[in-house]
Amino acid sequence: MSKRLVGCLVVSGSCLASAQVCAESGDGTSSLSISSAQSVSTAGEAPSARTTTSDGSQAFEPYEPGYPPENNLLELGVWGGALFPSKHHNLRHGPAAQQPYQVGPEVGARLGYYPLSFVGVEGEAMGALSKVDGGGGAGLYAVRGQLVLQVPLPYAVPFAVGGVGRLGAISGVMQKDSDVAWHFGVGAKIAITHALSLRLDGRDNLTAKTGGSGQAHSFEAMLGLTAVIERTRREPPPPPADSDHDGVLDRDDRCPNELGVAPTGCPADGDADGVLDRDDYCPKEAGPAPKGCPIVDTDPDKDGIPLPCDACPEEPGVKPDGCPVKDSDGDGIFDDKDKCPREAETKNGFEDDDGCPDKLPEKIKKFTGVVQGIYFDQGKATIRKQSTPTLDGAANVLKEFPTISLEISGHTSSEGDPAFNQKLSQDRADAVKQWLVEKGIAPERIQTRGAGSAEPIADNKTPGGRVKNRRIEFKVIQ
Repeated sequence: MSKRLVGCLVVSGSCLASAQVCAESGDGTSSLSISSAQSVSTAGEAPSARTTTSDGSQAFEPYEPGYPPENNLLELGVWGGALFPSKHHNLRHGPAAQQPYQVGPEVGARLGYYPLSFVGVEGEAMGALSKVDGGGGAGLYAVRGQLVLQVPLPYAVPFAVGGVGRLGAISGVMQKDSDVAWHFGVGAKIAITHALSLRLDGRDNLTAKTGGSGQAHSFEAMLGLTAVIERTRREPPPPPADSDHDGVLDRDDRCPNELGVAPTGCPADGDADGVLDRDDYCPKEAGPAPKGCPIVDTDPDKDGIPLPCDACPEEPGVKPDGCPVKDSDGDGIFDDKDKCPREAETKNGFEDDDGCPDKLPEKIKKFTGVVQGIYFDQGKATIRKQSTPTLDGAANVLKEFPTISLEISGHTSSEGDPAFNQKLSQDRADAVKQWLVEKGIAPERIQTRGAGSAEPIADNKTPGGRVKNRRIEFKVIQ
């Protein structure tokens, strides 16, 4: 624990208050005070523009990028698209029979001038490839002028156009002809850079209708690029100056070349001990340099728990009270959890966690070692009905003493195949466990083991000895 925390603990008078006053630094170095940290937090803000509010105070507005239309701009554009000629067009010469033109691709170029950000005029030229339904190639073209009204937004500029020109066609079937064409449409320009935008148009061209009055409608879909000439580059305003990087801007900083705290920007020394708060381990209590804390030995037993938190200041201890935890009887159970701190626990599997000496109850002893009265079918792990009283008794004892855990081991004589005997002994031990589990005993309290014929208790050469070796044993485990 650092001396900074020690000093703060003494000054505050309580462990809780001291934890709030100052925090321990892992390497013992100093840190800024809370007020300094709060003022520095503003240093990473985005560039902004300062304005003055109606009450005379300063306010900041964030810079917003974008490329909205401006006054007095020239625009040069190209596009590609598709022309959908009307089936009722009158683009034919003389007596040539009228036939519809097919949809064809088009390309074009335009030049525009925008005296104001929301209105402009444009001139366009377009050419398209098509075919006559009856056969043969055809070319269509248009020359036109138009008025553009747009909404000057920063990123996407919606607009409407309307104008007049001539729409013409050249083909071997209907020869060469052109008609006056009024057009109107809508679209949008989407800024890519300060000088380049993507432009999308949808148009309707109205020309004379063949064979009667009315208008023929030829539609266009256009996608292209528009370059802006002489647009002013919009750069973000420079961030306000903060020479010492303390979070207090130079215009408000009384010490612009020295790291300080808000609101003055000068270094703070709250306890007036000559050690600035940024270096003072105890900024609320005067003390000598270099730490700024009173010289007091607050941890006489050197256990890392200072006064007044240490209830045993002369004896090294542990958190939270600084007193040692003992194991007086040496049984591995500390006195704070030992019900019999002056007497050692008897490790016998029965209540081994209470720290008191004890003996296995007689009821439990009855079911330790070889358990008589458990019978199986010959060569099988099937428990016979006459085993029920014994197993019922075992289940009742286990229910009465819920802290007891058992190991059930199965044993066979040496007759027969050793591998078969090993498996049979394990199966019989598992069968006894399953019987007890079905009677309500938790399965985690019971372990099983198959010993086969490896652990005889009698002579396998005699019939009586072999009978004794075929057995089930219970063992209380810790």
